[in-house]
Amino acid sequence: MAPRCATAQLGLVLVLFFLTKVLLTASIIVLVTEVAKRSDKFGGLIAALPLTTFLIVFWMYYEGASPEKISKHMTYTVFFVVPTLPMFLVFPYVIAKFGFYVAVSISLFLTALCIYLFNMLSEHAGFKIL
Repeated sequence: MAPRCATAQLGLVLVLFFLTKVLLTASIIVLVTEVAKRSDKFGGLIAALPLTTFLIVFWMYYEGASPEKISKHMTYTVFFVVPTLPMFLVFPYVIAKFGFYVAVSISLFLTALCIYLFNMLSEHAGFKIL
């Protein structure tokens, strides 16, 4: 009976850890949206901070990911930040002219296109991001 009890306890610990990750990560997103309601500048500042990246790296480290795995994650994060930057320039213009859903749709399309083009360019440099 002891092994079954230990397995159940391990399962409970894993579920609690997962729920902790979800609640903490979601809390940060809620905090940013609440700050953004009160201050565009501070909301933007907090949103621009690499909070989610650090959370992800923290969770990876805590779950036993190797330094090499974490390093690769950070490298690919940088590679994916670059092609997403045009969206931040286009979104404010499009939302003012065409509304929220059009801005989101165009931004998603633009981001996908930029990631595709960035991948093509990166292949010529000798590496692939996709």
